[in-house]
Amino acid sequence: MKKIDFEQLKSTPNTETLSILDETGQIVNKDLLPDLSDDELTELFKQMVWSRVLNERSTKLNRQGRLGFFAPTSGEEASQIGSNFAMTKDDFILPAYRDVPQLVQHGLPLYQAFLWSRGHVDGNKYPEAMQALPPQIIIGAQYVQTAGVALGIKKNNKKTVAYTYTGDGGTSQGDFYEGINFAGAFKSPALFFVQNNGYAISVPRAKQTAAPTLSQKAVAVGIPGIQVDGMDALAVYAATKAAREWAVAGNGPVLIETLTYRYGPHTLSGDDPKRYRTSAEVDDWQRKDPLIRMRKYLTDKGIWSTDQEKAWEEEVNKQIDEAIKKTESIAPQKVSDFLKNTFIDTPPAIKAEIDAYTAKESD
Repeated sequence: MKKIDFEQLKSTPNTETLSILDETGQIVNKDLLPDLSDDELTELFKQMVWSRVLNERSTKLNRQGRLGFFAPTSGEEASQIGSNFAMTKDDFILPAYRDVPQLVQHGLPLYQAFLWSRGHVDGNKYPEAMQALPPQIIIGAQYVQTAGVALGIKKNNKKTVAYTYTGDGGTSQGDFYEGINFAGAFKSPALFFVQNNGYAISVPRAKQTAAPTLSQKAVAVGIPGIQVDGMDALAVYAATKAAREWAVAGNGPVLIETLTYRYGPHTLSGDDPKRYRTSAEVDDWQRKDPLIRMRKYLTDKGIWSTDQEKAWEEEVNKQIDEAIKKTESIAPQKVSDFLKNTFIDTPPAIKAEIDAYTAKESD
């Protein structure tokens, strides 16, 4: 696999989007083709299919009133799963609210992800060995947190990275600049992903910034920035793996912009994408579907089939059924529970409210 020149990218971001598979699943860049075995390629695609099925089921569960907040992920599987696939369990993930698939693949039990969606405190009680924070709701805030976590990794001489995600809208936030600047100044091992799906809720990327690309914003703080085809899982994986090696070697952070698209609304909390996107635009991106091109590539290699995919989808649905069943078996939180979980040192006034609610709830 050809080396990506991250030193050069510190001053001159790539002018051509990095791509390996075209829309028909054909290799267009053999030099950057990652060295993945057939088993690894199959596992990567299985995780992408898992994410698509999870999106479909989560949407239905939300509409049934069985899940709470949900940000659709369909269309972003190559960007999300392709990047996460290049990480290790020892790396520290700081996800945004659309990045639950990566969090689950990193080690969070699915039932806890469902609890988080429902606002239950147990959704934030992670396994002790898991290197992660809960999904960040505040746009861009995870960039500042990632800079701090990465600095801690450096000071502890660990050969790992902290990695995080935001959308194109997140790059318009002050936290975005503060995070990449801080990490760059201290050469902290951080990977900053910008999943550019074209819209900050309803605001087009073109109205957010005059910059031709978002990756080039890295140049302002002296770190490498690279733009990747976010519908191409192999390209995302290759760029991420190379960037991780660069960061672990002590060279500092990397900003990776993935050009992707969300097929659904921003969230299921009232957004209607038909008000700001045309059907022609959606159809064009549907032809770039990351699952279609990866499926074609694996099928042509003789390592994937329709029967395999059908069997895997059935297995994923069983996993989701078991997870939601476990989620719904856990007792709902009481008002007193919410108040108890708000403070480490509970103020007297809140303590009085807790006592009052506890008395009511025990009646």
